[in-house]
Amino acid sequence: MQPPKLSASTSQLIVIDIQPKLCGVMPADTIGGMMQNTATLLQAVKLCEVPVIATEQYPQGLGETSPEIKLHLDPVQPIAKTAFSACDEPKFNQHLYRDRPQVVITGMEAHICVLQTALDLQAAGKQVFVVEDAIISRKESNRANAVARMRQAGCIITNTESVLFELLRHAQHPAFKTISKLIR
Repeated sequence: MQPPKLSASTSQLIVIDIQPKLCGVMPADTIGGMMQNTATLLQAVKLCEVPVIATEQYPQGLGETSPEIKLHLDPVQPIAKTAFSACDEPKFNQHLYRDRPQVVITGMEAHICVLQTALDLQAAGKQVFVVEDAIISRKESNRANAVARMRQAGCIITNTESVLFELLRHAQHPAFKTISKLIR
């Protein structure tokens, strides 16, 4: 059986808890790349007409979505949650597209909210794609463990550029040139 590829018509992007107070405790040498990759994904999915859902973990305490990410979310309004898995938040489930079985996940922390959301979506029958270079944890060992657990559970571990080019499918796509410039 051939491994699945993403399709713009059957996928949705989930951006989990990219908030200033969380960003401030992430490793300085990797947070910039994770933020850039998430911003790139957000710009690309908009061009490919892929819907986005964003979450915020306890925004009263951790702040709203970071401005450099929020800039690319418009008109999406992040969903506040206190549960670690977004799937345990009823409003998230109301926004989840039932007719889009593929879910692409970015965000933080990889070993807490990303992991629990990915495992719950996988158990619910979604095909989960975790963008490894767009997730982060305070400790690299925790992120690596989360990636291993998600892979073992059947999630597809991928990267930003793979997602972009799978959504495009070919160089004749109307957004190809614009998206190509995002990764240069």
